[in-house]
Amino acid sequence: MEPFNDSFAGCNYIDLNFAKLDIHRLKRAGKPEAVLCDGKTAEEIFKIAKKLENIANNVIFTRVNYEIKKLLLSKCKKTIYYDKAKIIILNPQQTEENKLHGNILIVTAGTADISVAEEAAVTASILGNKVSKLYDIGVAGSHRLFDNIDKIKSANVIIAVAGMDGVLPTLISSLVDSTVIAVPSSNGYGTGFKGISALLSMLNSCSGGLLTVNIDNGFGAGLAASIINKKIK
Repeated sequence: MEPFNDSFAGCNYIDLNFAKLDIHRLKRAGKPEAVLCDGKTAEEIFKIAKKLENIANNVIFTRVNYEIKKLLLSKCKKTIYYDKAKIIILNPQQTEENKLHGNILIVTAGTADISVAEEAAVTASILGNKVSKLYDIGVAGSHRLFDNIDKIKSANVIIAVAGMDGVLPTLISSLVDSTVIAVPSSNGYGTGFKGISALLSMLNSCSGGLLTVNIDNGFGAGLAASIINKKIK
C-alpha cells in the first residue's frame, strides 16, 4: 500500500457534500479537473465553478446545456464557451503556439459527427496539443480521404469519429502507423441503435491496434490522444 499512498501524498479535495472536487488531479495525473454536466443541476454546476474559480485553471465543463451556459457565462469571471463542443472552460490558460505538442488530427465520417469531434478537439487543444481537423471524409466517398492521405499519415495521433456503420476508423488504421482512436457517434437511425452498431464495428475491427472509446465520448478521446501525443518525443 505504500506506493499507492505515496501517489496521493499532499493531495486533497474540496467536499461540497454533493461533490468532492479533486483539486490536485493536474499535479497528480497530468490532467485538469473535468466536470460532466449531465445529471447535475445548474445550481450544482454553479457551486462547483465558484469553488474552483480562484484555485484552478483550465477546468473543463462538458455537455453544457443552455441553462448552465447562461449561468456560468454571466456569473463566472473568466470563461470560454465552445458552442459546437458544448464545453465551457473555466479560467482558460492557452499554451503558446511554439510550446504546443503536435500533431493530433481529428476526422469525421460525416458532418453530423462534428459536435462529438469538436468535444475531442477542444479537450486536446486546451491540454496543450496542436490540433488539426478533417471533416466529412467517410467511406461513402473514400476518395475524399485519399485526397488528404499525406495529412492523415503525418499525424502523431488520429481521432476518428463515425456513426452509421462505423467503418472509417478501421480504414484509417489500416493505412497509417500512428495511434488511431475510434469514437462511435450516436448519429444514425434504425438498426444503428444510437451508436451501438458503430461501437461494435469498431470493437470488432480487424485492423490491429485500433483503440475505441465509448459512444459520443469526444472528451475521453481527446484526453487519451493528449496523453499519447505528449509521450512522443
